[in-house]
Amino acid sequence: MSSPWTGVFPAAVTCFHSDESLDFAATTAHVLRMIDAGVHGMVMLGTVGENCSLRREEKLSVLRATVEAVGGRTPILTGVAEYTTAQAAQLARDAHSAGVDGLMVLPAMVYKSDPRGTISHFRAVASATDLLIMLYNNPVSYGVDIRPEMFGSLADLPNVVAIKESSEDPRRITDLRNRYGDRFTLFAGVDDLALESVMLGADGWVSGLVNAFPDEHRRLWDLAIQGDFFKARDLYRWYTPLLHLDTHPKLAQYIKLAMALREFGSEMVRAPRLPLEGEERQRIVELIRQSLETRPQR
Repeated sequence: MSSPWTGVFPAAVTCFHSDESLDFAATTAHVLRMIDAGVHGMVMLGTVGENCSLRREEKLSVLRATVEAVGGRTPILTGVAEYTTAQAAQLARDAHSAGVDGLMVLPAMVYKSDPRGTISHFRAVASATDLLIMLYNNPVSYGVDIRPEMFGSLADLPNVVAIKESSEDPRRITDLRNRYGDRFTLFAGVDDLALESVMLGADGWVSGLVNAFPDEHRRLWDLAIQGDFFKARDLYRWYTPLLHLDTHPKLAQYIKLAMALREFGSEMVRAPRLPLEGEERQRIVELIRQSLETRPQR
């Protein structure tokens, strides 16, 4: 089974009211804002979407609201980041019922599985649903590395169609392409390695900063896939200080702050995350404002 997914897929934020309750209207309005800017798909409830801070029913409510609001304009995926394999398989089934088009599946949270356990987890989740699946490799954040050779043990699963590669090693794109050809659709998953990944053959880009800069993001993607390297490089050099924000443990706070400064949403996050304050907040605000002042014109 081939993947229908290519292009820019925001890892969308989840919006909250000041009491930390879900703000469905703000969440879906922002999703539609990014779709209007030309993104190609949407990933709800990823790391930037604060997946692990939401209860199961809250996750499903966010998915139902998003599916209804989008109305089929783009594919909608959801992150599957649960503590056990059984919970992940159940969420996969429930997400299917909620109407999403696919899953972005992570290894089980907290427990750092070995390769045998990691592969067993993915096979169990894939067997629980007919939805298409993107496997998410992020050893930097989650402590489990899905090395290129391990994907061979999953290649027989027809609904496992894509890989989000976030190891911070762009050589993985070439290694995966050399080993598996076009068997998997490859997505860049690290914002400040995106241009390198596209040049090496990535088919798409799952991104966080696109929440705050959807137009510039789409422009960079278009230049890259059109092979207009010099223009893409110049835009990337401007954008990279902002893209670095996606690689920090506080990426959700940083991205929401950038959105707030652009009047795209609020800074509200759910504990244990806390809004930025003091010198750190001032430093990030200055970076964002300086970038906005020097934003290149098309």
